[in-house]
Amino acid sequence: MLTLLLLRHAKSSWEDSSLEDFDRPLAKRGTKAAALIGHHLVKHALVPDLVLCSTAVRTRATLTLVVNEFTDATPTIVYDDALYLADAQTLLERIRAIKGHPAVVMLVGHNPGLHTIALELIRSGPKSNLRTLAMQFPTAALAQVTFETEQWSRIAPATGELVDFILPRKLA
Repeated sequence: MLTLLLLRHAKSSWEDSSLEDFDRPLAKRGTKAAALIGHHLVKHALVPDLVLCSTAVRTRATLTLVVNEFTDATPTIVYDDALYLADAQTLLERIRAIKGHPAVVMLVGHNPGLHTIALELIRSGPKSNLRTLAMQFPTAALAQVTFETEQWSRIAPATGELVDFILPRKLA
């Protein structure tokens, strides 16, 4: 069984209007939320083996804060320019291209692509989580999706189970 963790970047700051979208840092609320997600991953033994992360400032900052909560393990991290504002098809192609046998992979990215790929991959899960995910994929939210396969290349739409959908405001 494989586990895919889809993490939207934490809340970013719009204070400096001179910055390009790619260069926006995290807001104070975002830094707190990212740390909460990292703590949740450790508490629930979900530290990923591999992380695929967009190269935008806000995704890298989110990942840094999440990983800072890890005490016993350090995942392999791959920063990928193609994940910046990637659509669902690009994300699926990247997931299917994962080499080796990491059992838990986390993808740190952006909406709307992240929300769309989550909706496309999931076939079942707790109704309350499915309803929440259907409506929104807010900043720093984390979808935990499992697949009954041992190969990332076999991940396909409507084959995943939404185990949990974590909203940082519910962790505080």
